Amino acid sequence: MGPYLTANYAEATAMIMFTIGFANLLLQKNLIKKIIGLNIMDSSVYLFLALKGYITGRTVPIVVDGVTSTEAYINPIPAGLVLTGIVVSVSVSALMLSLTIRLYRRYQTLNLDEISMRLKKEGL
Repeated sequence: MGPYLTANYAEATAMIMFTIGFANLLLQKNLIKKIIGLNIMDSSVYLFLALKGYITGRTVPIVVDGVTSTEAYINPIPAGLVLTGIVVSVSVSALMLSLTIRLYRRYQTLNLDEISMRLKKEGL
């Protein structure tokens, strides 16, 4: 197991980051901390995709000097997925933070358990 982990330390880092974010998302009661956990999970997925899309010794897929062989270039699809994912992640984070602000203004707390108890008392 040792040589495989040292050879794939970046992938292991992405998995550890995902685990930290997932645990944070499940175990924290504070809504801001849950949002941070989700963002850590997002970042780990983007890191993993970027690692899988990179091939050592190849360049970006821009034809230079007439080289048209596919073996000379990396696959641009993972990079495009990462960029699209980052845009979606920023939008989702902004929406979650704005909803969290609304919840805080109404209930004066960010504790999810307290908010759900107050919702049960209100009958919603």
